Amino acid sequence: MKERIYHTPRKALPLGRRTYLVGILNLTPDSFSDGGDFVDHDAAALHFHSMLSAGADLIDIGGESTRPGHVPIPVPEEIARVVPFIEKIRPHTDALISIDTSKAEVAEAALAVGADIVNDVWGAQRDPRMAEVIGASGSSCILMHNRPAEEAGVGDVMEALLSFLQKSIRLVKAAGLRDDAIILDPGLGFGKSYEDNWAIMRRLPELCDLGYPVLLGASRKSMIAKLLDLKDPKGRLSGTLATTALGIQAGVDFVRVHDVRENRECADVVDHCMRAWAPL
Repeated sequence: MKERIYHTPRKALPLGRRTYLVGILNLTPDSFSDGGDFVDHDAAALHFHSMLSAGADLIDIGGESTRPGHVPIPVPEEIARVVPFIEKIRPHTDALISIDTSKAEVAEAALAVGADIVNDVWGAQRDPRMAEVIGASGSSCILMHNRPAEEAGVGDVMEALLSFLQKSIRLVKAAGLRDDAIILDPGLGFGKSYEDNWAIMRRLPELCDLGYPVLLGASRKSMIAKLLDLKDPKGRLSGTLATTALGIQAGVDFVRVHDVRENRECADVVDHCMRAWAPL
């Protein structure tokens, strides 16, 4: 069987051997879990390197909160939050960096200073230039499923998710991306009900069957809070670890998390059982 590989401009990641962890770094004052923790660039840099030391394979940097009820910010403000930090950190690391944005101008600016991957929570479907920017830069992407509030809860969530992501794939491939530069994300919590989120967790193999690597992002989310009656986002680690284990068993290759060390240990145990991975 041909080895599956996710290609980025900086390095290639073989798939199916070990789960890759995406560490979350929000340079925002209002994110749901860690808003304000890393607006200072020195604190952000320390956290960036601590996540790598704890076992992250990729750091996802965001400059605009996407929590429910967030207030969108203008493009110049988002660029001002993320671009100087990427410029500051890039000379000191060869780690993969993704830029978490749905705005083509922000993605373009971040890629120009060293980001490797565009992580678009609207799957290249909100900003009409996004697919073009990704394709022209020769970068890679993470395409997430999302849907407007008026469409949430209408029809089968998995059918809607697959149809949306297949359109996203067509858009970026038309702009020049290869299949091996694409990751898919089911977008837990985005335009979905509590029941939808758990239905997606149960049906993750259907998304994996599309043949692209899948990223799971359940870390500290409200679906865990509601199930376990946990109000403090930073107290949702146990539930997050359960979703990490379930996702790996379902076939996902990437897990986006806040608590890297704990999720690294969880993933390593499941990888050893499921994929016969073992430390060198």
